Amino acid sequence: MSAKDELEQIARQVAQCQLCELHYSRKRAVPGEGPVDAEIMFIGEGPGFHENEQGRPFVGAAGKFLDELLAKINLRRDQVFITNVVKCRPPSNRDPKPEEVEICTKTYLERQIQTINPKVIITLGRYSMGLFLSNAKISEVHGQSFWVKGRLIVPMYHPAAGLHQLSLKPEIERDFLRLPELLEKSRHAVQNNAPPSFDSDQPAKQLSLF
Repeated sequence: MSAKDELEQIARQVAQCQLCELHYSRKRAVPGEGPVDAEIMFIGEGPGFHENEQGRPFVGAAGKFLDELLAKINLRRDQVFITNVVKCRPPSNRDPKPEEVEICTKTYLERQIQTINPKVIITLGRYSMGLFLSNAKISEVHGQSFWVKGRLIVPMYHPAAGLHQLSLKPEIERDFLRLPELLEKSRHAVQNNAPPSFDSDQPAKQLSLF
């Protein structure tokens, strides 16, 4: 099966998924979107109201801000892959439950990461960050880069945080401006089959999911 076919199969399975209680309240599942050969993958928390209506990730106000951030580094939405930890909107925008995160991650997100094999994974918010960096505080590590099991992980604030707390907006913008440099370092590391030196001198603590 080609990588493109695998992504399409995952999307079909997400649309019909009934593995956790989130399917009871969803309108449309949101598998994610982007090219199969995307070098950068963004992972948010879960769909919101607008995403649940349209079946697409980051289409509300936070999505518009994400588009603006990408434009600042000369990237378009269709050049990156965007998805979430959970693929269905939690009722009333509540936090996803641990079992929902585990089911959706192991059943779908891990397969998406393996299929796309991105050079950089940007985690947006604490839920996606927690998949790779346990016990980390986003206020302390945002914008830094961590080499976790052969992948470059860059935790960032969720774009919605910059809309709710305007004081965070400049920090989010500064973090995004580092992306081209980090992507180039990751490309170089892949070519040389050796982990590069990033911000994390100590091995990043990680969960066993990856």
